[in-house]
Amino acid sequence: MTGILGIAEVSRRTGLSKDTLRWYESEGLIPLVPRGSDGRRRYSEPTVRMIELLVRLRRTGMPVKQMRAFVAMLAEAESTHGRRMALLEEHREEVLSRIRELLTDLDAIEEKITHYARLIQDGRDCAEEPITDPAIRAEQRRKE
Repeated sequence: MTGILGIAEVSRRTGLSKDTLRWYESEGLIPLVPRGSDGRRRYSEPTVRMIELLVRLRRTGMPVKQMRAFVAMLAEAESTHGRRMALLEEHREEVLSRIRELLTDLDAIEEKITHYARLIQDGRDCAEEPITDPAIRAEQRRKE
């Protein structure tokens, strides 16, 4: 059965635990997964791709309620393309806003690293006074 994956394979591929995959199914985020004659879940490639998209949406902060709305629109087929696109565009703007905030925060961290590197290089304390004690200078350079 080419293109059919078991739950362990889908777990490895998506990074979701087996319990989380079962929860996605029970919450209607993915369609009910058919089972083989052995009673084990058999995921199709389109279902796995949907799970991978849901993982990305969740990882980027999309609330489960919006994910459910997106999945519900999928069931309505092509008539919902515009609404799905609008939902994703709105989410994209939220993600871009968070990225801008993170970049600003990263700049602040970089500035602080540069500040400490300069203090260490110049052998100065936080008040910009020279450190004359060699033991304190050695401790100042320690990173562990």
